[in-house]
Amino acid sequence: MPLHVFEPRYRALMRDCLDGDHRFGVILIERGSEVGGGDVRATLGTRSRITKAVELPDGRWLLEVVGESVVAVDQWLPDDPYPVALVREHRPDGAEPGDPVPSVGAAPAPDATGTAALLDAATQRVRRARALLAEHGGAPPLPPELLLDGDGDREAAAWDLCGAAPVSAYDAQRLLAARDVATRAGLLVELMEDLELDLHRMLASE
Repeated sequence: MPLHVFEPRYRALMRDCLDGDHRFGVILIERGSEVGGGDVRATLGTRSRITKAVELPDGRWLLEVVGESVVAVDQWLPDDPYPVALVREHRPDGAEPGDPVPSVGAAPAPDATGTAALLDAATQRVRRARALLAEHGGAPPLPPELLLDGDGDREAAAWDLCGAAPVSAYDAQRLLAARDVATRAGLLVELMEDLELDLHRMLASE
């Protein structure tokens, strides 16, 4: 994800990150405005790592970051000067790292073949949605040669698809919170189907 950092407090965050391990958290503001306080922040976010950083002459930063893992916020601390929180790595159903994922009362997860089929369906849906948007001046289509397979890693492939999908911040948060690859791919298929229907309705009304 590319980032343009211009607020003084986040410029300070960038300097601290680059002096440290290059990692920081990205959290969605669900309601309200961060500026001036009163914002409601999501409880799940992403631990991200800076892969490229360029400081401009006026102190702004141009960054490229990659998400590493989903984190859950345990406690917000006083801003210093940027928001600071105690977080832990998120596991489905509240499990702690190293714990088995509970299965009691949960629907059985698709096997490898089922998960692969869901990822294939999600890939086709994302490509179709991007192509439709491109026809009407929206986001460009995905290049045909782009392989969203994560080099055979289904987890990476699912995240690649989520990054390429034209979704709102709210739906992106739903994808982030999905419990596993199959659930995430299935939700992505539903979101792209809804988007296609909305686009066809809009075109029909023009």
